[in-house]
Amino acid sequence: MIKTLINYFKSAWKNKFFRYAIILQVFYFIFSCILTPVFFRDSNDFLVYYKVGKVFVTDITNLYQIVYKWPFRYFPISALFFVPFYYLGFDLGFIVFNLFNLMLNGVISIVLFKVIQIIKGEDHEKSNKRVILYISLYLMGTPQLFNFILGQINLYVTACILISLYLFLKYEDTKWQLIASFILGVSVIFKPITLFLFPFLVLIRYNKHSKKIELKFKQSIIRLAGALVPLALNLIFFLTFPSLLEGFINVNLTGKETELQNHSISITKIVSNLFYVFGFRGDSLNMIQLPLFIIVSGFFTITSVIFYIILRTRRITRENLIYGFILGILIMFLSYFDTWNHHLLILLPLLIIIIFNLSRTSIITKKYVKISFLFLNFFDILFTVLFIITQYFFPFNFVGTIFLLIILYGIFKYCYNGDSQNKKGVNLE
Repeated sequence: MIKTLINYFKSAWKNKFFRYAIILQVFYFIFSCILTPVFFRDSNDFLVYYKVGKVFVTDITNLYQIVYKWPFRYFPISALFFVPFYYLGFDLGFIVFNLFNLMLNGVISIVLFKVIQIIKGEDHEKSNKRVILYISLYLMGTPQLFNFILGQINLYVTACILISLYLFLKYEDTKWQLIASFILGVSVIFKPITLFLFPFLVLIRYNKHSKKIELKFKQSIIRLAGALVPLALNLIFFLTFPSLLEGFINVNLTGKETELQNHSISITKIVSNLFYVFGFRGDSLNMIQLPLFIIVSGFFTITSVIFYIILRTRRITRENLIYGFILGILIMFLSYFDTWNHHLLILLPLLIIIIFNLSRTSIITKKYVKISFLFLNFFDILFTVLFIITQYFFPFNFVGTIFLLIILYGIFKYCYNGDSQNKKGVNLE
């Protein structure tokens, strides 16, 4: 692994954009290690993780009852991961945590590069200069800075998703399908944001010739079982400490934490903020939250699964899973209460992958994907700042939402009509 890292960076270092990206990454790391502990010591996500690590070892039954700076919405087993950082102390813990983030970006870059080599369209350049350019742009993006300053855990999720996707694309045998699914399940432990990827692990399609629904039952069960095993480990905590289950449900779906007015770009939160403007408060707003989430997530899940089945009906290749992963992330981003700028680090690598999977001259890439990638990677943060300025009279951060919907529309269009210039994928079945 170390040798692969060294060889990758030696090759990529010849590209000037990659050199700029590495310099900027080091700056992000150093800047955050100075700025956050000194000026934002009481306003960062790592502080929540740090306190969660302490509660896990001292008072685990109150893991979801204690009032943190921001709500702790993750599964209880994830709190175990933060314990070592608690023992390191806040300052050293923050530096080590972000050092891992810095290294994870190296791992993400390599895995992303390897995935692109597998799925790259035949009409793309043989040279890897453009691939390295897009990876460099991802490393330079403003969500990276936001992630470092807050001490967020998004890159752990991104690494799991990309490694999982690489294994799915690279290997067909049962063992690797199970391992890939397990790694995807681990991403949910870090952050439940990947839960909606699970439906797209199911190998289902409509056979136009036999007029029947076809389901690869065994393969689908293996995939789902692998993904659910890490998730099921939380049952140990929920059964041992029953109050944790109630607290987890409350903080994620039914509690007052979901009422908070904020700059989330999810449709659910935008509508919730609208109700807030019209005078809904307390219990009246709380009663709306869960049905609203169910309606929005249900709508996008059903429509996305239908279009994914259409894609698999039209063209059966292992590359289809790329689009399933993107749809799963978009469902969560559009429907869950909290979708922040730094969460985009999970979506952006997948957009890079489809840029190289679709034709070099693809209309879908040009009209929907590229423009959305550039906006979300560099300019979405400006509208977060604008929300902070205008929230007292206009509490809506919807521009990023529009670009998420643009991506979703582009993926739906590809699922339905395909990309006439796109290469034929490697047959999986």
